[in-house]
Amino acid sequence: MQFGRSYEEFEVGATYKHWPGKTVTEYDDHLFCLLTMNHHPLHMDVNYAEKTTQFGKNVVVGNYVYSILLGMSVADISGKAIANLEIESLRHVAPTFHGDTLYGETKVLDKWESTSKDDRGVVYVETIGYNQDGKVVCIFRRKVMVPKNNYLESRGGEQPGRPTPQPDKNWAGPDAVEDKPAEG
Repeated sequence: MQFGRSYEEFEVGATYKHWPGKTVTEYDDHLFCLLTMNHHPLHMDVNYAEKTTQFGKNVVVGNYVYSILLGMSVADISGKAIANLEIESLRHVAPTFHGDTLYGETKVLDKWESTSKDDRGVVYVETIGYNQDGKVVCIFRRKVMVPKNNYLESRGGEQPGRPTPQPDKNWAGPDAVEDKPAEG
């Protein structure tokens, strides 16, 4: 499985569909609200939401929706990133509710080489998130600094920092001949 891309692997116009989707539970939303100290009753209080909002039910906090979509995009877009440089825009265009399943996809809008270092470049992308009905709920654009192949090669290749398993009393190593069980 690929985790992120080098600069050379991005093509302007390419779209990456992130998989799998994520069903947002009430627990997820409440925990995120509590962790971020957002105690707005629109997200936390069913009675309030039913009686005072146009939706008649709790709405998932927007920063959680964004965080899910950003996280979904990591394996395809920023898994090898040197830095996330900018979130240019973020729009919540429709509500997400408890029980909705979010899906995302990201389109490469542009890319350019770094002007200060020749081993990296910037990728400009737009991610859209939509629910199980295909209704777009969130759109954001961001710029990500990604490495070129020579950057990765100089730091250990595809999986830098990954250790090599060491033989010991429990495992003889990859080249050891295993004892075959007796046939009977």
